[in-house]
Amino acid sequence: MGLHRVVEPAGVLPQAAWRLDARPEIAPNEVRIRVERLNLDAASFRQLWEKHGGDGDAVRAEVLQIVSARGKMQNPVTGSGGMLIGTVEQAGRRSPLGLQAGERVATLVSLTLTPLVILDGLARWDGRSEQVPCDGYAILFARSIVAVLPADLDPQLSLAVLDVCGAPALTARVVSRYVADRQRAGDPTPVRVAVIGGAGKSGSLSLAAARRAGAARTVGVVPVVAERDALAAVGLADSVALADARDPVALSTAVTTALGAPADVTVVCVDVPGCEHGAVLATADGGTVVFFSMATSFAAAALGAEGLAADVTMLVGNGYVPGHAEFALGLLRSESGVRALFEARLAAD
Repeated sequence: MGLHRVVEPAGVLPQAAWRLDARPEIAPNEVRIRVERLNLDAASFRQLWEKHGGDGDAVRAEVLQIVSARGKMQNPVTGSGGMLIGTVEQAGRRSPLGLQAGERVATLVSLTLTPLVILDGLARWDGRSEQVPCDGYAILFARSIVAVLPADLDPQLSLAVLDVCGAPALTARVVSRYVADRQRAGDPTPVRVAVIGGAGKSGSLSLAAARRAGAARTVGVVPVVAERDALAAVGLADSVALADARDPVALSTAVTTALGAPADVTVVCVDVPGCEHGAVLATADGGTVVFFSMATSFAAAALGAEGLAADVTMLVGNGYVPGHAEFALGLLRSESGVRALFEARLAAD
């Protein structure tokens, strides 16, 4: 689990640690990766971007400072990090990950618990995008999760998908249970799904996953006209609604109007805080809200649901569902709308 890499405070797991030991020498059950690209999570990048007023040099400087001070990439404000791709340099003889030197891989665990050293000062990154070309190394533990990069996809595209692959897998699991329960009960009521932030990476994958799992009606909610038009053009949702997710009444009204009723499942994929109450209000009694955003305040979500007397189940998307990487990559390959949105995003970056 990497406990031996924790420098301070003693006794906590690597994700909760303030500082990790990132020396390159590996234990017999560790793996060292030569890093070629980081993918900062959306909430962390947005926070840094807004803090520095869009000054890419300042964003780059702060990322370097965080990694140098902490031995890992963990934004001290959002608590989140991202993930990386690189090449296996050395695998310990007792590592259970099954990796061989020379394999190109993507880590499926957060940078917040991954020992990391940056060697090139991020000289090739302008601080203006979530994807960060870099030279450095990272250490994986026996309990780390990793995927060998597929040969048929551009590595940057794979990185973008694998960064959020937990979202569509959990969405599919939740939606399929609602569908199955209603079928067993002989209930003809359609399963309705709302995805808040439907034009983003995790949002577009979640819309495709919900439809594949049997959702009869889906709506993607976006904050601006450009995202509405982009999502509508690729046909991933039955309808697209324009609303500020931080406005609870506006969000609830948009979802209910689009679906004809509150959502059975609401998936929150936005990268800004303050969307908890709207998501709860947009969800039917007996429904489920799945929070995938690292900008979520779980205290606000719980207390908001209590204050609204909302009988909803709230799930924290933890980023891991068995088979999540293969499922997400399969959606990218088979859903042209998903691929179109991802490729447009990479081109913009």
